[in-house]
Amino acid sequence: MDRATRKQRKREERARRRAARKESVLIQEFWNLPNMLTMGRILLIPLFVWFTYDADPFYSLMAGMVFAVASITDVVDGYLARKWNLITVVGKFMDPLADKLIAMAALVMMVRLGRVAAWVVIVLLARELIVSGLRTIAASEGMVIAAGQEGKWKTSLQLVGIISLCVHYVHPLDLGFRVVTVDYNLVGRVLVYLSSAFSVWSAVVYFRAFLAMLARRGKPDAQNA
Repeated sequence: MDRATRKQRKREERARRRAARKESVLIQEFWNLPNMLTMGRILLIPLFVWFTYDADPFYSLMAGMVFAVASITDVVDGYLARKWNLITVVGKFMDPLADKLIAMAALVMMVRLGRVAAWVVIVLLARELIVSGLRTIAASEGMVIAAGQEGKWKTSLQLVGIISLCVHYVHPLDLGFRVVTVDYNLVGRVLVYLSSAFSVWSAVVYFRAFLAMLARRGKPDAQNA
């Protein structure tokens, strides 16, 4: 058997082994529509950052549109995952990660452009780190702490506020019965400041719920139950 034939047979054997090899569970979970939408949200981040580097009215409007699309896909992928029963380990990891990445990227770029104060980003980032740490500890102890209404308000105000900060400039808004002039930067700052207040509130509520759950677990009755 010559050398070329041996190489060909080795290549064919490797091809057969690859074909027989089963895909990992994580790879199988990745290829569904909700998780692909989540990945698409992450891939939008470089495009968003590129638009925010040029702070003229057109690119600012485009940045706001990109962030709005990312926010809509966040709602859609969660709805589809629940409706089609496609809640996966990959989705549980990627979905909150994508949310935090694009929100933090947007806030950092807004600080760079001078559209929002740096302390706002510090407060929001600190809140996310604290709550994420508490969730990790709670999950390791088998505890589940439900998100409160104040956290949902924080998220809603933050998303709308960031979109307004991205648009930034003064634009006319047609309400149907009249046209009003809107200073989107002012609207965005107010909403982001409000979301910062809700962030602190939700972090305090979450921390208290975490301590209360630990206290219940420490009671003899809870241990014997």
